[in-house]
Amino acid sequence: MMKYFFAICMTALLFNYGVFSQEKPTTHKVQKGETISQIAIKYNVTPFDIYQLNPDAQSGLKPNSVLLIPKSGGKAKTVLQVKPSVKTSSHEVMPKETLYGIEKKYGVSDEALKQANPFLEKEGLQIGQTLVIPSNKVEKNNTAAQEKVVYHYVLPKETKYSIAKQYGITIAELERKNPEVISSLPEGYKLLIKGTAPKSDKITVAVAAKKEIAKPGPLKSDPAVNYVNYEVKPKETLYSLSKMAGMTQEELITLNPALSKGVVEGMILKVPANGTISQETKKEYAILSKKMGSNNRKKLVLLLPFNMTKIEGDTVNSTAMRLKKDKFLNMTLDFYSGALMAIDSAKQIGLSFDVKIFDSQETKNTSNVAALIKENNLEDSDAMIGPFYQNNVEKTAELLSVNQVPVISPLSKDLGNSYSNLFQTIPTAATVKNAVFDYMRSKDGNIVAVVDRKKESVIQYIKENHKDVKFSALTANGGISAENLKSLFVKDKINYVVMETANTGMIKSTMAAMLSAMVTYKVQLVILEPNETLDTDEINFVNLTKLKLMYPSVTRENVSPEALIFEKEYKKKNKIFPSAFATRGFDIVFDTMMRLSQDKTYQETADTMATQQVDNKFEYYKKEDGGYTNKGVHILNYDTDLTIKEAN
Repeated sequence: MMKYFFAICMTALLFNYGVFSQEKPTTHKVQKGETISQIAIKYNVTPFDIYQLNPDAQSGLKPNSVLLIPKSGGKAKTVLQVKPSVKTSSHEVMPKETLYGIEKKYGVSDEALKQANPFLEKEGLQIGQTLVIPSNKVEKNNTAAQEKVVYHYVLPKETKYSIAKQYGITIAELERKNPEVISSLPEGYKLLIKGTAPKSDKITVAVAAKKEIAKPGPLKSDPAVNYVNYEVKPKETLYSLSKMAGMTQEELITLNPALSKGVVEGMILKVPANGTISQETKKEYAILSKKMGSNNRKKLVLLLPFNMTKIEGDTVNSTAMRLKKDKFLNMTLDFYSGALMAIDSAKQIGLSFDVKIFDSQETKNTSNVAALIKENNLEDSDAMIGPFYQNNVEKTAELLSVNQVPVISPLSKDLGNSYSNLFQTIPTAATVKNAVFDYMRSKDGNIVAVVDRKKESVIQYIKENHKDVKFSALTANGGISAENLKSLFVKDKINYVVMETANTGMIKSTMAAMLSAMVTYKVQLVILEPNETLDTDEINFVNLTKLKLMYPSVTRENVSPEALIFEKEYKKKNKIFPSAFATRGFDIVFDTMMRLSQDKTYQETADTMATQQVDNKFEYYKKEDGGYTNKGVHILNYDTDLTIKEAN
């Protein structure tokens, strides 16, 4: 059966296959600076073959250590030998190289290169691979005649990137074969994918799609896309620009080749006129000061879930017992204590407010908000903070939407329906993660991901939203390959390693590989969300500070003079230090009062100003489906003085 398999391969691909015989392994003494890839090429084996006999080598090579080298690749390894009549050369794949770049360098087609290297179809291009490069003379004589002509009809919502990816080609190659679609991609257009189109119109159309599709009707004469010039603003990244332009990063680079060298403030980009790129620019943070006059008294309402009716009707538990048991009540009281500190601080700087605080009597799906609004004429309020639960916040925003009273959600997650007057103060999980990627790109960092196979959602998130991130290969047993991780590092950049795993062994080996690489490379460890394993005794805290562990957070460790004054005054008044909920109560209420004191509406300040209080940031942006979301996220890192600081 094996012979039959090889016979078919020889006939179809015009290659002779030689199978290594099983022989005793030889040895190799590692020289300083040698890599697994170099040694594998020297002995005509693969790195995987060497790792099979030398599993310890996966954690790195040590000079003068001895490796066992198989004289065969172990499992029926194949060596590709082109027929003698065809001249070939070889090429070792280096970091950052692409199929398109290699094909252009040697003047060969994508089909010819993949025909000479069948493993590219399944494995893709990998660093350290040795490619057989067929002669372009042979290709010119024979390939055109052998190459099938393949067309593709553009379906609704398809993009150049999705089509190019489907056929394993680049966007540049697609546009080179179809120059008519450089400026636009009309639905129903017949794209030439592979081969050379015959001059005659009477040709057989081969649509090499993975799914069957009905042949579209006549080509629609869509108008060409109009483009405008856009000047890059401070702190903008390739990710944020592509999102705002409504394009993929690859499409934006194709339209603006200069972006391939990085995003530079002030550069002029070509973008679709109907894109969204001008709708959201990064807000600068400002310190707000009192501007309204003493006669301009604003109305602020707080709806807090004290649930006094329940407490008074509880015949089993005393108030003291309920306070011990009821975490939600404790959270509410902490928030309230912080809010009172904010109101007192506003009075001290001369702000004049009419503040009303009501018991919203909440459960997850019920409240008495509607009655409170009606009975107390709250429709004329300047702003309302609360309730706490998402359903109740949405109901409040709906009731006050006619008067466009800003409803500020202090604690609920942004998961439900949106209203134009609803302001979510807690950034979404996606916003928090995206913030750290935007930060790394703003530093022109080289981003590498080490992700446990069990973290499928993280892998999918990165692949879909951050296509410029490179994944470090894992070993057969799911561990990291130190050699592969180091091969992805770049010398002239800071190398960010995004590590997502709860496995202690994987964490320790990733950190060890990074620490050993610090002699040659600038490296920094990054996590996307809290990782409890890092807080265990098995992980050396000092090593985390050496690697300057970085992570995104909604709150920060604030040691500014203002924060210390707040902490001191809070303890003086409440006999304890403020909890996170108490600080949040202060931050939201004080921020709201300062925004209302600007002689502008709350919404106008949200459109133009970003602010930062004791622990929380408020950087609002209007959402497509209505309402506002907060993108104020702190990027924190461990410092060598064993403290946590805000990243510069």
